[in-house]
Amino acid sequence: MPRARRTRGQSHRRHHRQPKCEERRKRGACIDPHGYDAGKKIKGKKRHILVDTLGLLLHAIVHPADIQDRDGGILLLATLFGMYPFLKKLFADGGYQGPEFQKALAKILPYLETEIVKRSDHAKGFVVLPRRWIVERTIAWLNRCRRLAKDWENLNRKALAFLRLASIRLMLRKLCNPA
Repeated sequence: MPRARRTRGQSHRRHHRQPKCEERRKRGACIDPHGYDAGKKIKGKKRHILVDTLGLLLHAIVHPADIQDRDGGILLLATLFGMYPFLKKLFADGGYQGPEFQKALAKILPYLETEIVKRSDHAKGFVVLPRRWIVERTIAWLNRCRRLAKDWENLNRKALAFLRLASIRLMLRKLCNPA
């Protein structure tokens, strides 16, 4: 830029520490989008996990919060790719009910039987639901890890990696201390 066209505050070159990427934002050039779930009133990411009857993680997926639960559940089960052929029954909560989920599940895993664990209409306050408490307990175990307590990660794959690391830590603890 010639000297005559520059204003007083502009230098003749870019800042020496940011030669090429001055226009990049503070958080970096590539981050995964955060969604907003209006039903749960959360902003950020959602985790869908598949656990066994002991509460140990079999499979997980992380995606933006604006994807509905039933669509995220189908996405989770579609990414199994036959890793667990011994699965016979799937227990899910009320967010996964409906004909769309059943049709998509029948297309992806036709041999898998699904049971929706619903909350009673007459129940008031907190009620322990059969089989659903296993998943809730696993989520509570995983949230004891500092990196999973809040949505710190910018990339979904890194959030998934920390989720898997926390589950490995949990499995090792259960293996080493069986009592």
